[in-house]
Amino acid sequence: MSIVYLACLLVALGAMVLLDARFRLVFWRDARRATIVLALGLVFFLVWDAAGIVLGVFARGGSRFMTGIVLAPEFPLEEVFFLLFLCYLTLVVLFGGRAVLDRRGSGARGHGSDG
Repeated sequence: MSIVYLACLLVALGAMVLLDARFRLVFWRDARRATIVLALGLVFFLVWDAAGIVLGVFARGGSRFMTGIVLAPEFPLEEVFFLLFLCYLTLVVLFGGRAVLDRRGSGARGHGSDG
C-alpha cells in the first residue's frame, strides 16, 4: 500500500488552487458558481466511470503506487481525486485562456488607437 499517486494528485490540486487564487480564475471569481459546476462535472464523470465499470469497459489497474483502497468494485479512491483534478483543470484552463485572450484583445485595441 502506497500513497504516492494520491499524494501527486493532491499536490497537483494544491498547485491548481494556488494558480486559481493568484489569477482569480474560478473559485476566486465566483465560488458558488464554481462549486456547482465542479460538483456537476465530478458527478457526471463518477456516473460515467460507474457505467464503464458495469459494462466491463473500465477496470482498476494494479499499481504499487496506489493506496489499494477501493470505494466500489474496480473503483479506487484515487479516481475521485483524479476526476476532481480533471474538472478543476478544465475550468482553470478555460478561464485562464479567456483571460489571456481578453488581455491580448484589449492590448491590440490599445495599440491600434495610438497610431
